[in-house]
Amino acid sequence: MAREDRASLVSIARSLAFYAAFYAGSAVLVVWAIFVEVVSPRSVWKVAEAWSRFHRACLHRLAGIRIDVSGRLPASPALIACKHESFFEAIDSLALVRNPAVFAKAELMRIPLWGRVARAHGLIPVSRDQGAKALRAMVAAARKALAQERHLFIFPEGTRVPHGSQAKLQAGFAGLYKMIDLPVVPIAVASGTHYSRRWLRPGTISIVIGEPIPAGLPREEIEARVLASINVLNQGELA
Repeated sequence: MAREDRASLVSIARSLAFYAAFYAGSAVLVVWAIFVEVVSPRSVWKVAEAWSRFHRACLHRLAGIRIDVSGRLPASPALIACKHESFFEAIDSLALVRNPAVFAKAELMRIPLWGRVARAHGLIPVSRDQGAKALRAMVAAARKALAQERHLFIFPEGTRVPHGSQAKLQAGFAGLYKMIDLPVVPIAVASGTHYSRRWLRPGTISIVIGEPIPAGLPREEIEARVLASINVLNQGELA
């Protein structure tokens, strides 16, 4: 058997082990989160963080994927704008950032049980087809989260973008930036080469937390700076 074939079979086996362990553990943690919501709603975020750290552990021990983080987040609340290459960063955001208020598509709230936990955690639903109405709802939810001293976490591209590519930022990002008047912390993530496929590939996922970008910049400038910063790990690969 060729070396490439053996490596492929090993990746498949490790991926299957990861999926079995992670989804079984996720089911247990979702049930636990619902119990916690009933007895201590303010503690749901701790279960969400535990889920994210469990995800990291499964990746490391079963799939052979390590995570390397450079840079630091500010202590005061900020609007965190993260590159989105795979489902990895959607889960890892809860371990990377302490109790963030994450913007996510409203459809996720309809997932049985998980949607209930997401609402209890304070996930901010984004209804992309509602235009200005959606933006007003996002701003109201964001201000509520900021009153609790939470970071806001958004994927400004609005959808997953393959590694080596970049997409135009969604219009709602600039509107949110203007209305909440917060600095932006860009985060670059290179997960697509390891996590976006059906079969995971061992290696290292790099995460780079950039320097804060001040509030109050013109739309063209903030979009250009965020786009450049979240794609620093794509340099030399962008088409």
